[in-house]
Amino acid sequence: MRILLTGAGGQVGYELARSLQPLGQVMAVDRSAMDLSDLGQVRDVIRSVKPGLIVNAAAYTAVDKAESEPQLARRVNAEAPEAMAVEARKLGAAMVHYSTDYVFDGSKSGAYVESDTPNPLNVYGQSKLDGEQAVAAAGIDHLILRTSWVYGMRGKNFLLTMLRLAKERDELRVVCDQHGAPTWSRTVADTSAVLLAKAQQGGRDWWAQHTGLYHLGSGGQTTWCGFTEEILALQKLNCKLVPITTADYPLPARRPQNSLLDCTRLRALCALPDWRDALALCLE
Repeated sequence: MRILLTGAGGQVGYELARSLQPLGQVMAVDRSAMDLSDLGQVRDVIRSVKPGLIVNAAAYTAVDKAESEPQLARRVNAEAPEAMAVEARKLGAAMVHYSTDYVFDGSKSGAYVESDTPNPLNVYGQSKLDGEQAVAAAGIDHLILRTSWVYGMRGKNFLLTMLRLAKERDELRVVCDQHGAPTWSRTVADTSAVLLAKAQQGGRDWWAQHTGLYHLGSGGQTTWCGFTEEILALQKLNCKLVPITTADYPLPARRPQNSLLDCTRLRALCALPDWRDALALCLE
C-alpha cells in the first residue's frame, strides 16, 4: 500500500515516518513539498502520489498566533484536511487525521469522551474542530485521533522549553490549574501504526466497524506544574519550581482548564502507556 504522510517535519510526523514503515511504501512530505496553505498543491500532490492511505500529521499549531491569523489557521487545519478527504474519496483511500483536546472548553469535571459536545475557546481549537467535521463528512474510511499535551525531542514543545529554561534560570513559574495527560509524540505514532496494522489485516470489515473518532492520550493526569516537576526530577535538574495560576500568565488564546481525554474507546483496540512511563522512556 502507498501511504502519503504529511507534516513529516513535525514532532508527530517525524515519528510516524518511522512507525508506518512496516505497513507499506511511505511517501513522507513536509511543508516544502506540500504546503497546506496552498490547496491546489495539496490536491496536486495527492493526485500524483495516488495513495491508498493519507495520514495527515500536518497542522497549524501556533495556538496564540492563530488569534491574529484566523484565516491561515482555518486554511491549514480545516480547508486542507477537507481537500484531502475529498481527494481520498475519489481514490477510494482511507485517512488518518489528528485533532486536539482544545476542541473542548474545559468546563467538564471529568475526562471528556468522544460524544461530548465540543465548544472551543480559541481560534486554533475551532479550526481543528472544523477539520474533524470536514473529514468525517466526506464519507470515507477514517480515523480522527484527538490527542493532548503532545511533546517530544524535536520541534517546539513544552518539554524542550522546560529543559532549556531549567538550565538558564534558577526559578521556573509554571501553571498549576490546568489538568491533562502529557502525551509523547512516539506514543501517538506507534498507536496509529498499531491501529493501521489491524485495519490492513481486517480490510473493509475493520473500517466498517471502526471508522470514526477516538481519544488518544497517555494514562493518568497531572498539571503543567506536575509535568515540569517530573521532568526536573528525571533529569536531576536543580531548579526552583513556583506554581502559578492561568490568570498569572495571560496569553492571547484562552486555554481549557480541563484537557483530560477519556481513552476507553481506543484502549479496547490497543494499550496506552501511563504519562510518567512514556516521559521516562522519551528522556532516556
